[in-house]
Amino acid sequence: MAWPPEGAQHRRMPNENGQAPADWAPLRAYETIGLERSGAAARIELRRPEALNAWDDRLPRELLDAVRAVSDDPASRALVITGAGRAFSAGADVKSGMMSNGSAGVIRSLREGTNPIMLAIRELPKPVVAAVNGPAAGVGCALALACDLVVAAESAYFLLAFTRIGLTLDGGSSLFVSARVGHARASRLALLAERLSAGDAYEWGLIDRLVPDAEHRAAAEGLTRRLAEGPTQAYAATKRNLNAALYPRLAEQLELEAAEQEALLGGSDYAEGIAAFAEKRQPAFTGR
Repeated sequence: MAWPPEGAQHRRMPNENGQAPADWAPLRAYETIGLERSGAAARIELRRPEALNAWDDRLPRELLDAVRAVSDDPASRALVITGAGRAFSAGADVKSGMMSNGSAGVIRSLREGTNPIMLAIRELPKPVVAAVNGPAAGVGCALALACDLVVAAESAYFLLAFTRIGLTLDGGSSLFVSARVGHARASRLALLAERLSAGDAYEWGLIDRLVPDAEHRAAAEGLTRRLAEGPTQAYAATKRNLNAALYPRLAEQLELEAAEQEALLGGSDYAEGIAAFAEKRQPAFTGR
């Protein structure tokens, strides 16, 4: 039986009990994200809307701190991660210092920020919902798929555009995508770097729920509240079981991705890919 049941994904739900959602109270102050709680539900919102919530030097550090704060907070029993404005996250900010500083900046961000974030989400003993609005690209796609459940707005889309700039998958996306949709579809997304609509992502099984844009946030937050009222210890045990079955070598895979990325960052194809992106033209790759 498909989940949710036929017609349920389009119901208007302020929350799973049909009640008006409670106010969200800030828990900790950050520059690039918001961390809030409503009852037993916690919310992390990426807040660089002017850059479509792309990752700069600061955002992954703050996001990691926030995920760890939720893990340590006994009052937070479920977490939703979303993006402010028109996007979930457009991936790495190629205009930021993280990308422009060359290989060292990118790899440092992967090993000290991105990779620990993905591990922290999978190891969090609480359910995590991704509320995907607009693009979830690159590391933004990896972030969404690292979560336990993905609720997408109808206008959302997913994109692994790494090969467009001469790079490979990172952030655990090589594992998260293939675990959800299999080798053939993972290869299609990764090699061709084509955008996948939320509707197609739902049909593929890449995501778990599809809702109209106007109902998206309420549906995702309502699901998070439902989980926050559930059997916390059973959820934690279930996550450990699924991790053991699907992601037993996640740390090793994250390091493999980082090492492959590090090698590619020194190549001429990456330099050409970044130049073509900045100049808004098609890259002329040479395979070096």
